[in-house]
Amino acid sequence: MEITLTPIATVVGGRSEVADDYWGGVRSIIRLNEDLPVSTLQGLDEFSHIEVVWHFSRGSEADIHLGARHPRGNADWPETGTFVHRNHRRPARIAVSHPRLLRVEGQDLHVEDLDAVDGTPVLDIAPWFVEFGPRGEVSQPRWPGEMLSNYWEAPKS
Repeated sequence: MEITLTPIATVVGGRSEVADDYWGGVRSIIRLNEDLPVSTLQGLDEFSHIEVVWHFSRGSEADIHLGARHPRGNADWPETGTFVHRNHRRPARIAVSHPRLLRVEGQDLHVEDLDAVDGTPVLDIAPWFVEFGPRGEVSQPRWPGEMLSNYWEAPKS
């Protein structure tokens, strides 16, 4: 089965280059498509964070990697399968982020800490409900914390 998705918005501003780290404090705008009514955003401004589903549009079919590999090519971290990685090498090239919603102005959602670059197509937007967060104890191996230690640091100038 094939699924076709039409973007509902586009990321405007923020960072223009793809990078593995230093996304902290990056401000950008998620601009809703003009054909969607502003009323689709009514009430969203009452939430501190939103969930954004977006497409790794700068990746390509040639970038997809199925199978196991070392995260970021670092042999100190174990080889892990495609669905353990959270990057553009996934088959659907879809990402999910949870930026802070600063304000809503017309068709524009002003956000902070959205790790998608200028021009990125946005597939869906939803408010973050605490009740939809993980239930129970959350666990993970050591390597993601090491790998992402600089992820939310402010960009280097």
